[in-house]
Amino acid sequence: MKNLLKTVAIVAFSVGTITVSKAQKIAHISLDSLITIMPESKIAQEVAQKYLKDLENQVATMDNELQTKYADYMKNKDTYSALVANTKETELQDLNKRIEDFKAQAQQDYQRKYGELSKPIYDKAKKAIDLVAKESGYKYVLDTSTGNVLYSETADDILPVVKKKLDTMEPAQIPGAQNSPKTPGTKPTPKPAGK
Repeated sequence: MKNLLKTVAIVAFSVGTITVSKAQKIAHISLDSLITIMPESKIAQEVAQKYLKDLENQVATMDNELQTKYADYMKNKDTYSALVANTKETELQDLNKRIEDFKAQAQQDYQRKYGELSKPIYDKAKKAIDLVAKESGYKYVLDTSTGNVLYSETADDILPVVKKKLDTMEPAQIPGAQNSPKTPGTKPTPKPAGK
């Protein structure tokens, strides 16, 4: 009886060890938090802020030019001929449009610049995550700030198998859809003769 208990205990221990060793290790990290504590982030933010300040200064210069020209126009508009007044109004409208276009372009340019500055930081963080995951034997690393998978080992793509399984299943019923997909191998129900 003792030998039987020993054998059962050894088998149970072995099965448990095999099961645990085959379990996939999953880790998580907040990528946003990691990026925030990296010293390069502060440097990138400073460069981005300087770039933004330069753009804002250009907008301020253009706004001052518009305000000066508008004030001059309002002060002297009674002395202008119709042709000169129309020309000045068109000039003010054109300048205002250029300022608005510049602001929109500056916003896009700032976002592009910020992306350029951030990319090496994200690349470095991703590389560090990959290295730690491989060294520690993690199969997956999840980003808790976005829910994205940051690292995964190569695995089988089961799309073809799932597609095959879908082909054997009943079609999904779409609310409000008149032409629901037909189940494979079924005949459409004939419609009764209309009025």
